[in-house]
Amino acid sequence: MRGAPPTAFHHAVRSEHSSPRADAAAPPTPESATADRAARRAVTVFPVLVLAAGAAGLAVPGTFSGWAPNVPYLLGVIMFCMGLTMTPQDFSGVLKRPWAVALGLVAHYVIMPGLGWLIAHALGLSPQLAAGVILVGCAPSGTASNVVTYLARGDVALSVSVATVSTVLAPVVTPPLTLLLAGEYLPVDAESMVTDILKTVLLPVVGGLAVRLLAGRYIKRVLGALPWLSAATIAVIVAVVVAASADAIKSAAALVLLAVVLHNGLGLALGYAAGRAARLGEPAGRAMAFEVGMQNSGLAASLASAHFSPLAALPAAVFSVWHNISGALVAAWMSHRSRRKPG
Repeated sequence: MRGAPPTAFHHAVRSEHSSPRADAAAPPTPESATADRAARRAVTVFPVLVLAAGAAGLAVPGTFSGWAPNVPYLLGVIMFCMGLTMTPQDFSGVLKRPWAVALGLVAHYVIMPGLGWLIAHALGLSPQLAAGVILVGCAPSGTASNVVTYLARGDVALSVSVATVSTVLAPVVTPPLTLLLAGEYLPVDAESMVTDILKTVLLPVVGGLAVRLLAGRYIKRVLGALPWLSAATIAVIVAVVVAASADAIKSAAALVLLAVVLHNGLGLALGYAAGRAARLGEPAGRAMAFEVGMQNSGLAASLASAHFSPLAALPAAVFSVWHNISGALVAAWMSHRSRRKPG
């Protein structure tokens, strides 16, 4: 789960914003209006679906008992769907603006892991929850960031490039960062984590991309179904994670929610500040906000369940819901502001 599922309008958005710098004040077209409606539907339905899945896991945890070993395979399905939505254009954007993409990657992999560590210390989280929050911070960015960047009238091309490269780099960045920051709380087997990320993230993404390249015209026919397949799979992961920690949630839910809100909110603010401080322009600043503040919480949940405990996966489950809600709200505010004062 790259934060949210691949979206049906994702390819259209890429094409529409293929220039090096998205025009935040461009007049709407019938195509963009259709994509905009699809985007708003995605960011509205997805959190509701995940909330319902979490409620089911909490209400009837026995229904999902024994499902935990299947979480990595479910994540693989989601990442394969993501690969199917990708094209070589996603990577060509890196060559056009290497400095902006590099800045986005550094900001993402410095700000969010650091915030996770600081928040875990500041709130005095238990070792399991602390490791879970830090692991969320060390994950790559999420596909939902592309959606909300589009809604915010931000630089979608930059958003797609940073999200794509952060995912590719995850096997060599996420495990050592987790070891460095979460190792004081729980033992971290970084080598095993690298293997898991390769199997559940990189290989499925590459496989999906290969299928897209070989059978693109057939895949285009089913692109509309991919978001809902991914969303349903993400919902199952959340239900499994919540069910496994149902007894602990009642006592820890408020603290976990506070940690997630702080983590996500500060990430959005600092990401935007980094983009503006680097003088990349307002549209790029908006893209940076979402690329830094929104995470692949599905990967974090899978790794936490496999390497720590179901309780450690709880912050990722909560993050998967919250960052879609906050992202949609911030995007709406940014879009409204740009319409009132273009540029």
